[in-house]
Amino acid sequence: MCGRYALYADGEQLAWRFGVPVPHPIAPRYNIAPSQPVLALRYNHDTKTREWTHFVWGLVPAWAQDPSIGNRMINARAETLREKPAFRAAYRYRRCIVPVSGFYEWKKTGRTKQPYFVRAADNLPMGLAGLWEVWRSPDGSELHTCTIITTDANALIKPLHDRMAVVLPPDAYDLWLNPNTNPAELDALLKPPPEDWLVTYPVSTRVNNPANDDPQLIEPVAPSEEMRLF
Repeated sequence: MCGRYALYADGEQLAWRFGVPVPHPIAPRYNIAPSQPVLALRYNHDTKTREWTHFVWGLVPAWAQDPSIGNRMINARAETLREKPAFRAAYRYRRCIVPVSGFYEWKKTGRTKQPYFVRAADNLPMGLAGLWEVWRSPDGSELHTCTIITTDANALIKPLHDRMAVVLPPDAYDLWLNPNTNPAELDALLKPPPEDWLVTYPVSTRVNNPANDDPQLIEPVAPSEEMRLF
């Protein structure tokens, strides 16, 4: 799964990687958590252009009675996107890319969980496959939300968790955002990335608290003594 990530790339790096200028400064964030605003790239059906925007992380389907359902919708399984009522319309019409500098996974061993940071081997920003929705409240206000798609973990991540976020290859960004892409082509993108795309290493358990948000969270540490006993 993907339940926490970092984005510390600046606007220039994001514009270079994703091909769309970032219209405002991007503050580095090292511990982005569900229910928070997150940066995403989407296709705007009105202007027919790609644009940067912000969504609340945790998708709320348009038909939902209660927006708190978003707390359970931070991830969407790739295998069931076409079947699940919460995701199938968004998969067809409202796809987005969530830029990350890396994401966190937790390895459970014995009584503890050791957090690991996963980033690109070249340390450049990555694009995660996402979906977005608009929910309208009875008073007419709108809530714009998103979810991150997950798939089976590759061999590098599997020792940490059996699921991982879908990391899109850069040459597939246009294909993913294009509203006219054939569904079969979309399905083909929902697979784990090659192991050599990524590196992973243990980091401080301070990341467990979303209130902590600083560069030390992504610094390598030795696995805890308790972890090494098992």
